[in-house]
Amino acid sequence: MNYKKYRPLSRLAFPTILLITGIASAGLPQVSSAQPVRMATAIVPNPAALPDMTSIAAQFAPTVVNISVRGTRKVSTSGDASGDSSNDAQKSQEEDAMSDFLRGFQQRFGGLPPQIQMPTRGEGSGFIVSSDGLILTNAHVVSDAEEVVVKLTDRREFVAKLLGSDKLTDIAVLKIDASKLQAVSLTPPTPLRVGEWVMAIGSPFGFESTVTAGVISATRRSLPGDSSVPFIQTDAAINPGNSGGPLINMRGEVVGINSQIYSRSGGYQGLSFAIPIGVAQRIEQQILSTGKVSHARLGVSVQDVNQTLAEAFKLDKPSGALVNDVQKDSAAERAGLESGDVVLAVNGKPIDLAGDLSANVSLAQPGEQIELDIWRHGAPRSLHATLSDAKIDPVKPPKLVATQPNPVARLGLLLSLPKSKDEQAEGKTAGLIVEGVNGAAEHAGVQPGDVLLAIDGKQVSTITEAGVAAVQSGKSAALLLQRDGMKIYIPLRLG
Repeated sequence: MNYKKYRPLSRLAFPTILLITGIASAGLPQVSSAQPVRMATAIVPNPAALPDMTSIAAQFAPTVVNISVRGTRKVSTSGDASGDSSNDAQKSQEEDAMSDFLRGFQQRFGGLPPQIQMPTRGEGSGFIVSSDGLILTNAHVVSDAEEVVVKLTDRREFVAKLLGSDKLTDIAVLKIDASKLQAVSLTPPTPLRVGEWVMAIGSPFGFESTVTAGVISATRRSLPGDSSVPFIQTDAAINPGNSGGPLINMRGEVVGINSQIYSRSGGYQGLSFAIPIGVAQRIEQQILSTGKVSHARLGVSVQDVNQTLAEAFKLDKPSGALVNDVQKDSAAERAGLESGDVVLAVNGKPIDLAGDLSANVSLAQPGEQIELDIWRHGAPRSLHATLSDAKIDPVKPPKLVATQPNPVARLGLLLSLPKSKDEQAEGKTAGLIVEGVNGAAEHAGVQPGDVLLAIDGKQVSTITEAGVAAVQSGKSAALLLQRDGMKIYIPLRLG
């Protein structure tokens, strides 16, 4: 289970409905029994309308397994961070106590290396997807495991073989040597609706075959660092040990794999996230057919479009994925995609949020051709891109330096040219250096040291160009900035 700190939402107090009937009191007018009495009829929810989850729980409980893992991890004895920080949130209290003990021993007596290997153990869940022993779970459940043990509901235990895993989508496929097992049927589920009931089954804190229930809180949720997966959000209780278990709707369909929660305490606080089962099946099919997983790459960084950015780019509504950087020699560059373009659809499928584009691309295959409907300079266009392999790492642009201050007053910017034209010609520097901010730029969060690359999608390389673009901006402007090697659009309200 991955845990991330998040400020909890306030609890809503729901009003209590009181039904008052048959009241008589001195001082109140008496009604003759001969007179007909007309009383308001209260609408009471029909208990029969609530979902009966008993049959679904009975059907799916035998397909859900408990997974325990054994392995080793590097533990620091000098107070430094562990060499493997990806699973820090999953360390048990025993591991933390051992780390503290080792650091204390090292500081007092010495004689220990900076890091040592320490045995680890953990638990999670999974579910059987074929009668011959195929099991789906989370990749983080079996990450770095030396031994994976699967326990069935009939208490039989098997040492599982890891057929493959994919950290990007957090999916892993296991195989146990068994036959005639009860398995779930992974038919494409009915499209999810916010508010519908769902059930989770797993082993929270080691309590096997635990059933919890809730509703779908949101669909296609994009999480920081996990933009490749359009998560299902639910308020079904998910805790440590639930990772890898199924999320099931009231039609008896598996709709997702429970994967993450947002929490300040490390336990359930009402925000649980599951990987859509369609994503998991794509990964499973790749692992079974090739033994590995491939993801496509477009070669852009994108961000959501808010109202101010929509106004700056003359969009009818704030939707789409705004391209703030196109990587050199990428599929996006070859297709003609530019910084400042807004991707509105992929293969005819609307893109509402930046995460929608990332999910669509990463789940495609390298070499696949896609059609991009984009918005550029106030008009729609269509481009075709042949996706590349996601294994190619992008090169981060270098940091820039500046001299010769000059203001662009309307935007609230004090700008300067790059250090030398030679560096700019060699591609080492580009844009204008932000020396100071005030007014609209300061209010929007622009910082000294940022590099201004474009205004409203138009590249600027001189103070004059920036001034002309600033004058042409209406009530809002979109600044493309480079900060610490990353590019981002920041909207400015100009009044």
